[in-house]
Amino acid sequence: MSDLERRGSYVPRRTREKRAFRLVLAAGGLGAFAAVGLVLAFVGVIGAGLPILAAVLAAICGFLFWRTVS
Repeated sequence: MSDLERRGSYVPRRTREKRAFRLVLAAGGLGAFAAVGLVLAFVGVIGAGLPILAAVLAAICGFLFWRTVS
């Protein structure tokens, strides 16, 4: 039993669950902001820069979530 090797990049399940939950919250919030912001930008109330940035960040969070749970 003394020759067992430790896993290289092991992350406990609870830590992965917390990370996945935070990524879902971030992606959802950024996605909602992007959707509302793009509608407001289309109407002409605000510029489209921040909503587009929020959409990109939401996509990145979604990709990281997908990698976390797969």
